[in-house]
This record gives sequence, structure tokens and C-alpha cells, in this order.
Amino acid sequence: MKNLIRLITLLGFVSIVNAHEITGTIVSDDQTPLEGVGIYNKTTGGYTYSNVSGYFELDDISLGDIILFNSLGYINQELTITESNLNSTVKIVLVESAVSLDQVILVSKVNTLSNIVNLDVKVSPVKSSQEILRKVPGLIIGQHAGGGKAEQIFLRGFDIDHGTDIAINVDGLPVNMVSHAHGQGYADMHFIIPETIDNIDFGKGSYYAEKGNFNTAGYVDLKTKEVIDDNLISLEAGQFNTLRALSMFKLTESDNSNAYVASELVLTDGAFDSPQNFNRLNIMGRYNFNNRENQNLSVTLSHFQSKWDASGQIPVRSVNDGTIGRFGAIDDTEGGNTSRSNFWVNHTKQIDEHTKLTSKAFVSKYDFELFSNFTFFLEDPVNADQIHQKEDRTILGAETKYQRTIHIGDHDSQLKYETGVGFRYDDVNDVQLSRTKNRKELLERLAYGNVDELNGYGFFNLTYKKNKWTINPGLRLDYFKFDYENLLSEAYDNQSENKVFVGPKLNVVFGASDKLQLFAKTGIGYHSNDSRVVTANNGKEILPLAYSGDLGIILKPAKKLIVNAALWSLFLDQEFVYVGDAGIVEPSGKTKRYGVDFGARYQLTDWMFVNADINYTYARSSEEPSGQDYIPLSPDLTSSGGLSIKDIKNFSGSLNYRYIKDRPANEDNSIVAEGYFVTDFNLNYTCNNWTFGVIVENLLNTEWNETQFATESRLFNEVNSVEEIHFTPGTPFYVRGKVSVKF
Repeated sequence: MKNLIRLITLLGFVSIVNAHEITGTIVSDDQTPLEGVGIYNKTTGGYTYSNVSGYFELDDISLGDIILFNSLGYINQELTITESNLNSTVKIVLVESAVSLDQVILVSKVNTLSNIVNLDVKVSPVKSSQEILRKVPGLIIGQHAGGGKAEQIFLRGFDIDHGTDIAINVDGLPVNMVSHAHGQGYADMHFIIPETIDNIDFGKGSYYAEKGNFNTAGYVDLKTKEVIDDNLISLEAGQFNTLRALSMFKLTESDNSNAYVASELVLTDGAFDSPQNFNRLNIMGRYNFNNRENQNLSVTLSHFQSKWDASGQIPVRSVNDGTIGRFGAIDDTEGGNTSRSNFWVNHTKQIDEHTKLTSKAFVSKYDFELFSNFTFFLEDPVNADQIHQKEDRTILGAETKYQRTIHIGDHDSQLKYETGVGFRYDDVNDVQLSRTKNRKELLERLAYGNVDELNGYGFFNLTYKKNKWTINPGLRLDYFKFDYENLLSEAYDNQSENKVFVGPKLNVVFGASDKLQLFAKTGIGYHSNDSRVVTANNGKEILPLAYSGDLGIILKPAKKLIVNAALWSLFLDQEFVYVGDAGIVEPSGKTKRYGVDFGARYQLTDWMFVNADINYTYARSSEEPSGQDYIPLSPDLTSSGGLSIKDIKNFSGSLNYRYIKDRPANEDNSIVAEGYFVTDFNLNYTCNNWTFGVIVENLLNTEWNETQFATESRLFNEVNSVEEIHFTPGTPFYVRGKVSVKF
């Protein structure tokens, strides 16, 4: 490592007088510096991006090279290198334009697909918190607790539950909850107001050194808006006593700083026979300072709270024999409440043209309480099997990342190294699993204690770019300390374990042209286990590893058509997570997954877009005999897509679908979770600063089961238990009207 640092330092001082390069600044037509604009050499394949001040440098320039400047929402510009601009400084002015596939250029960047999918976000903005994750190709979600609980997630052949195998962040603020009362990695995204989302960054597999815990199947990073263009008031109302009110207001606005506040209120009873009495309140305030030279500071405060009743998962037999309808309940006393208050700061300092320092810090106060009954009268034929899960959590964390770019040789190649350190500390008090009756009476505490969990980490990334090649090796180091104080013990009972993870990563990308990219990725990731399980098992299987690899292609065969495909594999040491619903550990041994991802995005006209993604996975347990090796609820075939129109005679809207095939619900596939195909629709008409719209979920009124589990249960009048599908019905035809005004 010392020799590597010496080499990097030496290279940092290499300077060739005769090096050919082009430097300059990029601004909008109102002379505002633009950050993140792509600068691409169509001749050599070299590329770079503008910094916070709009400044850029591009190496390995020769006479006759054609340089392309591109950014979503701006008209592409080309510059031909001549004697007059070689080794000179230029100023590029980009003109705003409607978002178009023309503006997407394929470069040898590690995560090009993420940039392409942001086109979907710009063309068809997210309309609900449930829809946020659906923008990620191949990711399917399902709700099964009245809208207040985090969604169940499916990706790359994983039933991720609520977040065990996907790392989710918002502006660097972690969403996943370690050692959560309900389930490891629990990721409740309902504190995000959809209209504040600016773009979505995602990656599949565990190939990214800056991503840590839960980054096995992939990661999702959401970036919210630093600035809003207009004040906004919006009101939605519809079936099932649904009401949603939204407001976004500018508090202050100047050349270098601005502030805004956004709020959201959602009320609904849902389609269930027993009203959900659901309510959710969100408020977010942000201050942003950008001196347009070398600094960007963002300070954000937010608060979220939600309360709901739920009808829970119901057994198929009760619907089939007419005891209840599809939207009925066996125990309608389920439900809960939760809240989260956040404060986070993000700061970027451009030290010089080649060096940048990025820092973040955050603190969250989180409360959670959930009442569930999955087995009805299986364990307690008198009082029933209701369980109560609760916790009171504080999260603290910070990270600093240093980046430096170095010119190598005759400025014909570039090396960027990036190193970062950070920590996250979770202080979870009174985390419990109890047996209760009607939410009021405490019958028995099954688990009750305090969790302290510390994760300190560091990572190192090298990105070497030469012409059309990008080679990106990385290394991540994590240290975990798990503490659990068992409050059920009469004597003081505090146990502690620790563990270190070292994970190498490697990404190789070949940008053959601005129309073709090939990539190969490999890396080792992990998901941590629950502190209560770690200490109970004397530190065994603390950080099960995931070994993954991707081979893929991104192709732009026509000006307004992009196609992507990938072959991938993922091997997991141990699907070994805490099952909060039952208060037990379910180790399932090693697993293997192989898959194919395919996607396409096509712009039929200036105002019409089509996108579709289809994903196939073969998922099996590695240690079980054939026929007994199915992974419960692992989907093997999923697809999503849609058609969107934008700004056609003041109309905009979309027609979207999502599909999931029948999948095994248990290890021998004797119980099957039924698949579904669901279509949603929305249409808006804009007149001056007013917008009128209609939103329809489940346009075709499909009868579908949103979430399903193979569960053993017993009803009040049954002598013997039955194991079968228990499900939460998907929303029927559901229409809402919308009116909004900007000013």
C-alpha cells in the first residue's frame, strides 16, 4: 500500500509541457455554471465531467477531434478541435431543451445505465412513495400492512423482505435499519416526498467500494432537489376516502443560495372492509448554498410520522369457503405507527481543478411500533397470536471522501483515486418482541433489550481511463461492533461481538463508441446479521459474504433507441437473517443465483417514450437436494415498462405495467405464490400554471395478490393447523383526481 501511495504521489507531479488538452467552463444560457455535464471525445472515447464551477479538463486531444457536450435537458453541442482552440480555454453555453434520448451518450463509465434510467424519471416523474423503487429496472415491490409498513422488495432472484439485500440511501442518509425490531435491513422510504426527487442512482451487484452493508443484490441512491423552480400546491382526492395534499414553497432565493420547504399529507381508508384509518405527514426543509466556484453546501431537516390499521395477510381457505371476502380480515386489530426525524448536511469543496473533498453528516431519531398476527390461533387458541414489535432508535453518522485526478504520461490517460472514511452508530433502546391482545394487553415478552451497533469503514477506489477503456479496482474495509443488553435477564446481561470485512471490487468498461459499451464487473459484498442473533450465536455468521459478477452490453443502434443486456451470477454464503415476525433465526445455507437482464428505451417521437425491462433468474439453495432446493418467494421472471407522453398539446401522462410470474412459496415448490400483471395509468392537462390530472391504479381491475407467504396457521374453529398461501390482496381499480398550481 505504501508503494502504491508513493507511485500515485509521483504521478501527481508528472507534467508534460507539450501535452494537448482542452479546458473551459460550461454555463446555461443565463450564464449559470453547470455541474455534471458530460464532455466526450468522439474520436478517442475519452470523457470527463464539469465540476461545481462548470470547469472541465479533457486530455489526449488532437487536431480534428470532435468533442461532444451533453446533459439531460439541454441540447447537445459539438466542438471540433482546431489550431485556435487546442491547448486553450473555451466557454460552452448549453441551451435548455425537452428531455430526449438524443442527449444520452454512451461512455466508458462504470454506471452508465443509471444515467439512462434517469431519463425515465424526467419523462415520467415519480407520483407516490411506493413508486420510487419501481423506477429501478428489475425491482418489484409489494405492500402488505396497510401502507404504513415498508414495502417487500424483489430484485435479482431475492425476496429481499424489507431491505436485507439492497442498500438504500437518500442524499447520503441511510434508509436501511440494522438490527430492526421487525426485520434486518428494514428500509421505510415513506419519509421521502416524491415531488422532491431529482434523480435516482442505482447499481446491481456488489461492485462498488463506497457501498457497504446490504449491498449484495444492489443499491439505490436517491438525490432530492437542491432547488425548486416554482412554488407548488397540489391536491388529490379519490376512492376509499383518499386525500393527498402537497405543497412546495421557496423560502429564499438568490444567485448563490436558496431555501425551500415541502410538505405532504396522505389520508385513506383503503379498499379493505375494515378501514385502514391511514394517515401520513411529511415535512422537509432545505437550505442550499453554491458559490458557483468551489463550494456547495446543503442542509436538510425532515420529519415523518404515520399511523394505520391493517387487515393483515389472510388465508386462501377463508376466502374460498366464503368466510371472508378478498378484502376481509381474520384479525383487523393489526397496524401500527412510526416516525422519523432527520437532520443531514452535505458539503462539497473543490480544492483545485483536480482535487475535491466531499463530506456528509447525519442524525436521525426513529420510532417504530407494529402489531401483527400471522398465525391467528396457532400458538394461543384463547388469546390469539398477536405480536407487538417496537423500538426507539437514534442514528449518528458521518463520511468524508477525498478525490484527486492525475494526468499520466503525455496527458493521454488519466488516473483518479478516491479514498473515504466514515462511521454509523445505531443506539436502539427497548427493542422488543411481545405477545399482546387487542393492542392493549401485554401477555408475554419474547425478546426485550437494548442494541448498540457501530460500523466504521474505509474505502479506496482507483479509476484509470485511457481512450475508450476505464478500469476501476476498489477495496472496502468495514469494522462492526455488536452489543446487546438483554433486559429480560434478572442480572445484568450484556454481550458483545465484533467482526472485520475486507471486500475487493473490479469494474472494467470498454466504450467502443458513443453507441456501444461493454462491461465486466465483479466484487464481494455482505449483509450484516442482527445484533441479537450475533451475540446469541457467539459471533458466528456475522457478515455472510456475497460473490457476484456481471458481463453486459449497452447499445444505441439508433439515435433514439437504447438497449441493455447483462449476464450475471451471485453466490451467497448464508441467507441467515433474523425473522422479526416470529422472533427466530432461519439459516438457509448457501445459495446460488444466475440471471439475465434485458432492457430497452425508445423515443418514438419528440413527445412519446417507450421503455421495458425483463429479468430472468435461476435461484436455488446450494446445499439441498434437487426438488427441495427452491428459495421461497424468489421470483424467476419479472418485467416492467410503459409508454409515456410529454408536452403534447398540453397533455402528459403514462401507461405502465408490472409483471411477476408464479413463484415457489416453499422449498419443494408444493405451494405456489401466484403471479400477476397489473397496469396503471395517469393523464395530466396543463393550462398556464394549472394542471388537472387523473391517476388510475390497476386500470384493468385485475384480481391480484400483492404479497404472499406460505404460512402455517389455525383459525378459531379449526382443530388442526393448515399450511397454505396467506396473502394481502392487491388494490382493485382505484381512481383519484388531481389539481395543482405553480406560481
